[in-house]
Amino acid sequence: MQKDLTQGNLFGKMMQFAVPYLIASFLQTFYGMADLFIAGQFNGAATVSAVAVGSQVMHMLTVVIVGLAMGTTVCISRSIGAGSQRQAAGFIGNSAALFTGFAAVLTMVLLVFTNGILRILAVPPEALEQAKYYLVICFIGVPFITAYNVISSIFRGLGDTKSPMIFVAIAGLINVGFDYLLIGPLGMGAAGAAIATVGSQAVSVFLALIFLIKGNSTLSVQKSDFVPNGQYMGQLLGIGVPVAFQEGLIQVSFLVITAIANSRGVDVAAAVGIVEKIISFLFLVPSSMLSTVSAVTAQNAGAGKHERGRLALRYGITVCVVVGAVIFVVCQFASESIVSVFVRNEPDVIRLGGQYLRSYSLDCAIAGIQFCFSGYFSAYGKSLYSFFHNITSIVLVRIPGAYLASIFFPQTLYPMGLAAPMGSLLSSVICFFLYKSLTSKMKREEETAIIGDGNKPEGV
Repeated sequence: MQKDLTQGNLFGKMMQFAVPYLIASFLQTFYGMADLFIAGQFNGAATVSAVAVGSQVMHMLTVVIVGLAMGTTVCISRSIGAGSQRQAAGFIGNSAALFTGFAAVLTMVLLVFTNGILRILAVPPEALEQAKYYLVICFIGVPFITAYNVISSIFRGLGDTKSPMIFVAIAGLINVGFDYLLIGPLGMGAAGAAIATVGSQAVSVFLALIFLIKGNSTLSVQKSDFVPNGQYMGQLLGIGVPVAFQEGLIQVSFLVITAIANSRGVDVAAAVGIVEKIISFLFLVPSSMLSTVSAVTAQNAGAGKHERGRLALRYGITVCVVVGAVIFVVCQFASESIVSVFVRNEPDVIRLGGQYLRSYSLDCAIAGIQFCFSGYFSAYGKSLYSFFHNITSIVLVRIPGAYLASIFFPQTLYPMGLAAPMGSLLSSVICFFLYKSLTSKMKREEETAIIGDGNKPEGV
């Protein structure tokens, strides 16, 4: 299960890590996509809007959990790169203890504030009841969502992305089957979609946990590793909390944009909800490269191979820009066709969704740049860098841009879709300067260390 990312062909190693992670992420995102698609085949705009809003909230929670678990991936990767199996086991045990308490508290808080969340999102009246059913059921399943993503972060820290892919593939098949049964013949609407999602996540957790306990021959995790340790917890939270806040703020900006759209009626709400789900799918490549750059750089940082980490960043950005550019071109010609896959007999939803997707898709090329920088910064414990550039772009561009577009261009969603890529452009520029500052500092430290070693007496 454990894999060495510090030797061999770097691009090949990155692809071996990234491709299974990408497939697993696709399958996990497929839960929400399947919910939305199947709901659209059997129901109208109200149910589609309910599932779209509910799944967007759950996507926000998931990316925050994944962001917090980034500390687990990075800390384990560094330990493996430095050759410390005992330290890696300590981080695994402390991660389990940390996230068990986190999941319990989060579940209770979300259930208490379900109605408040729906009010904040300005869910259309036609979709309100079904959206509430969807969220309550999914909130009950938060422990499964948390457990799966933490276990996956442990696998990634060990350099293994194939195992989670297998677990999610099995759960994905179960999810689709239950979706058709519960939404179609049983007519349970949004509630059925939520039950299918939570049930399939529970299967993923069960399979991953069994393999993690019995399939790892290189690490020995002891009972003492599960006892909270201040040093381990500090490192896990020091990396994970800024990333979680960063991801949370990005998702909050998306939810604010959703609220703006919801206030404009159910057709706009459904269109924006569908496109946000499509974008979350298209962003799987940047997301997979963020995790790849982070894990590869962290292992190499632990081994003292900093130039190899910088090369991983350049490879990651190149992949994201090329793939994003292709997606943008395709969306200029096929945006309405893509949106129509998720809804039938709703021409206004398809037209509005096509406008929004056509401009929003530009972000697929630009966002990948700042995603890769964020992964690189996290590998060196500089998660606050990522928090800074994201909060700056959200406050200055994303939210005000979407709001002003809705005011000055009420007949079209095309200008509103430009807010996200313009925010990512600002983030990427800030990242470049932060990267130059960080690498210059690291190179000065390396040169100082070399000079210091050269000045040591012979034999020391």
